[in-house]
Amino acid sequence: MKLQYRGVSYEYNPPVVEMSDGASGGKYRGLDWRFRNPKKAPVLNTNLDLKYRGVAYHVGETTPASVEATPNANPETVKTPVLSAEDRARSLMLSHSRIIKTRQQAMLTRSASEIGLTGDIAQYWNRIQGKIHPSFRATYDRRLVTH
Repeated sequence: MKLQYRGVSYEYNPPVVEMSDGASGGKYRGLDWRFRNPKKAPVLNTNLDLKYRGVAYHVGETTPASVEATPNANPETVKTPVLSAEDRARSLMLSHSRIIKTRQQAMLTRSASEIGLTGDIAQYWNRIQGKIHPSFRATYDRRLVTH
């Protein structure tokens, strides 16, 4: 079958798939229908020139086993700072407090728009920068939503 796409003509020969009639069937709105299943799943060979991040590769192609990585003559190790448990706990608490304050600001903005306040609510952020009520911290846990 000869096809044309964006001015390029090419010959297309669709693969032939052998089908078997299934045992299921019946009538729907006066028409007969049957399930047809392929006898063997068609596997088409790809001859695509694929690229990933500028590196060409082919599907199903294996790399030669003789290629070995050469070790770097001067390896530079980067030491990552290890935080103590106390520092990690402090960081987690500050992060959690920041998330709660952002959530409270969003709730304040939504509430103000619902009752029709026209002023800029963002200027009232200093009201939220204070202490977080303990009952709010105890009941506000977003981890339950993500699971």
